[in-house]
Amino acid sequence: MKSDVVSSLEALAAAIPDGALLAVPKDSSGVSMSATRELVRRGVRGLHLVCVPVGGLQADILIGAGAVATIETSAVTLGEFGAAPRFTAAVHESTIRVLDATCPAIYAALQAGEKGIPFMPLRGLIGTDLLRYRQDWKVIDNPFAEEDRIVLLPGIRPDVALFHAPLADRHGNVFVGARCELMLMAHAAMQTLVTVEEITDDDLLNDPQRAAGVLPAIYVTRVAAAKRGAWPLAFWDLYPDDEAALANYVAAAGTAAGFSRFLDSWLDTRRAVA
Repeated sequence: MKSDVVSSLEALAAAIPDGALLAVPKDSSGVSMSATRELVRRGVRGLHLVCVPVGGLQADILIGAGAVATIETSAVTLGEFGAAPRFTAAVHESTIRVLDATCPAIYAALQAGEKGIPFMPLRGLIGTDLLRYRQDWKVIDNPFAEEDRIVLLPGIRPDVALFHAPLADRHGNVFVGARCELMLMAHAAMQTLVTVEEITDDDLLNDPQRAAGVLPAIYVTRVAAAKRGAWPLAFWDLYPDDEAALANYVAAAGTAAGFSRFLDSWLDTRRAVA
């Protein structure tokens, strides 16, 4: 069993180097905003951010902070709070590279990475404009059927998968419940870093109520306790979106100067407060 898997939040974030291919989940699955703050505070640069399968507040803040060189995603949106202002500005100003995808394409490419194979075939892309811009996607003849074409997607093997979960144990087992994309990310990634609401002394794999939804420690590199670590985003059924904080972000981040003021205040916040 691992003896050094439990980490400080600062050490966990420090394990993500500049230029990393970093996979992160959608807002509703468990976003580690606490680790994101540490990354921005450190001044991380050159990330290739893979959103599984869409990005939100986390992606927008990282882009605004100058941390992202490339983003691979099917969308970046703040949902009911509107467009992601720093992503939108970066696209208009051509300051980031965007690899446009679809939700099934992101999942399929990660499945190739999970299985250790170079590519994954996928239907539903032929006839779309995406193939004009994704030169790394290849259209071939189906070798098993005549007059049939299919798209091959190169596998995505992230350097790091980063997410937030409700519970881990001291061995590194992490409860992710029914969020299967978190397991997919961890299986595909070289390292998996997880912030959690709580770390227990119990072995989660011995818990019959939770074991089926546990990501085993073999796939986990570090865990760090971060109470309310997804704030201001909602986290499962433990706490809702902080609507006031999200609305304030959208209002501030509409301009570069406003985002800079937001960032100064946000980086001074060590721990989210309800």
